[in-house]
Amino acid sequence: MHPTIALARLLEGMGTVIPVSHVRKEDSSRIKEILDAYPNIDQSHITDANNQGDVIRLQFLDQNNRIEQQTGFMDPITPEDVEGLMDCDVFVCIPITDYEVPLQTLAHIRAHSDATIIFDAHGPTNTVDTEGKRHLRYWLDRDLWLPYIDILKMNMEESFCTWYEERDHSLKLGHFSDDGAAHLPTLAAHVLSHGVKALIVTQDEHGGVLFYKEGSAVVEERFKAIRVENVIDTTGCGDSFAGGLGFGVLIDPDDLKLAIRYANALGAQRTQGRSFEVFKNRSETDKIILDFYGVH
Repeated sequence: MHPTIALARLLEGMGTVIPVSHVRKEDSSRIKEILDAYPNIDQSHITDANNQGDVIRLQFLDQNNRIEQQTGFMDPITPEDVEGLMDCDVFVCIPITDYEVPLQTLAHIRAHSDATIIFDAHGPTNTVDTEGKRHLRYWLDRDLWLPYIDILKMNMEESFCTWYEERDHSLKLGHFSDDGAAHLPTLAAHVLSHGVKALIVTQDEHGGVLFYKEGSAVVEERFKAIRVENVIDTTGCGDSFAGGLGFGVLIDPDDLKLAIRYANALGAQRTQGRSFEVFKNRSETDKIILDFYGVH
């Protein structure tokens, strides 16, 4: 919902957002009611045929750590679910659990579309046990996925689950410091050598880091997070960030810095309340970017 509505605001008068999701029948009408307020959201690929949708309860321990209990499970997004969408310009894949966007779906998109594929590593680095408790996991089949991803986005926690070769296995997942980023250049070199065009690792209020290639060299650039006075709610910030990447890539596929500025702007907007009214249109968002970065 967060990236869908955020993108709809940015694309007012210029483009369409097509969310692809499975939901429970009891949630379907409320979801439609919310999305009906945005005429450029095409709801035709939100389905409740199997009456399955995610239900997750969150108990926040602090800004970065929370206890998650999942009691409802969306059935996976299959190649059949994205039929008719191969002419889209950008696919923003934001699975929250490992099974939700399978590898074969990414492979299908790659085989039948020229779209840019943005993928959030939150999915393959999170799983659910038989009691519904959600846990971090290693992305052990990582290299099978990389050729089908153009822009790979993750946070620091997920980066440790993705580059397990050089991790201190005595540490418990979920208890990392933002300072422990020594593995990122090696991780970046690896994923970029497997077909990924850019790796973006977010670091909360510290901003993050972008890796890409110029010729055979791996380039590392840090980016600042947009500062806000008061943080009300951070739920959905990462999802909103991914949506901003999608908009930036749509505007200029060759300007990753522009994509990150839009991503940071949507992440910052998301912190400002608990409703979807926090998201601004493009002109308002461009002003936020210009005021903070001096460019838009």
